[in-house]
Amino acid sequence: MAEDKGEFPSGEDYGRSLRGFGINMLVRNVARSVAFAREVLLAEVATADQDFAVLRHRVDGRVLAEWMLHADGTYHSNPLPSLIAPDGPRGAGLELRLYAIDPDAAVVRARARSDVILAEPADKPHGMREAYILDPDGYCWVVSRPLSKNQG
Repeated sequence: MAEDKGEFPSGEDYGRSLRGFGINMLVRNVARSVAFAREVLLAEVATADQDFAVLRHRVDGRVLAEWMLHADGTYHSNPLPSLIAPDGPRGAGLELRLYAIDPDAAVVRARARSDVILAEPADKPHGMREAYILDPDGYCWVVSRPLSKNQG
């Protein structure tokens, strides 16, 4: 599954470049999680192999979100896996939110893949239309777009 969109820096250089806030997600199968991100979230794959991936969400050509996937085995010396049940969903209590994605279209794509729709698209009082979709590892992705001023 090796994939690299353009020149991706070495692991050391990439690590040194990180700033701000980061998201690392432990996943059982990187390829399966990359497929979900591409097909449902319309994410861009910066780099991916069987153990690691970097995914990006762009709006109007700008990267607005970037997150990493790590296969469970890559965290062999990290304490986090001790908190994860061997089976069942991961990320309980965590919402991963991507803005500027049509929730109705995302649910159609997720349904076509037989992903779990936790909440159907709905207009919310905080001015967003959003849907809740579980990825293959049970992480909850909330995709949304702003409502027009006449909606909601």
